[in-house]
Amino acid sequence: MNALSAEELEARLRDIGARRYHRLHPFHKLLHGGACSKGQVQAWALNRYYYQAMIPIKDASLIARCDDPATRREWRSRLVDHDGTREGEGGIARWLKLTDGLDLDRDYVVSLRGLLPGTRFAVDAYVHFVREKALLEAIASSLTELFSPAIIGERMEGMLKNYDFVTAETFAYFSQRPPQAERDSRFALDYVKQHARTPEAQQSVLAALEFKCDVLWAMLDALYHAYVAPKEVPPGAFVPKD
Repeated sequence: MNALSAEELEARLRDIGARRYHRLHPFHKLLHGGACSKGQVQAWALNRYYYQAMIPIKDASLIARCDDPATRREWRSRLVDHDGTREGEGGIARWLKLTDGLDLDRDYVVSLRGLLPGTRFAVDAYVHFVREKALLEAIASSLTELFSPAIIGERMEGMLKNYDFVTAETFAYFSQRPPQAERDSRFALDYVKQHARTPEAQQSVLAALEFKCDVLWAMLDALYHAYVAPKEVPPGAFVPKD
């Protein structure tokens, strides 16, 4: 097997997103199309909080394994994006404003008591992947950010239009994410194209992106099973009032 050119590798990565990114999942089609109840939207936001909260932990573990100062400096911006520079700032704080706006008790959200087991297993698998795999694979797994601006655009337009309990203020998280995702994905893509030169390395980064797509898809599978069909909520997980 011959190595792909940098352009061919990028095309293969983008093809994975076109086929496997979670914007194609049935739950997201319901969510963005206005077909979810408030309780289903609450369940989505509550479970997604765990993913948001673990992103800086995942990124800190990647930084700790990186011996290149330039890459560490670049990756540090992700920690600031999510944690902020002071209390009440950053992506995690903005996500909690979303759950507040959906009438979820903040202490309950942060406690993770209502989390679906499938959400916990999927997110933990992603954190472990970044900690344990080669640095190139860990960076490649972040490339779902190549596709996130499109899904965020769909989400903001569809949900603000279709749900009277969602406001632009509570959706502040999404208004700030696209430029951050574009910046981060551009760096990660350049890194992968520069460092994945052998067929083996290229296959590993393609597999890493497929894995990350599977993580996001599995999270929505868990939501769909619990709150759409067959509506079998696991013991201890969040139960919507509606």
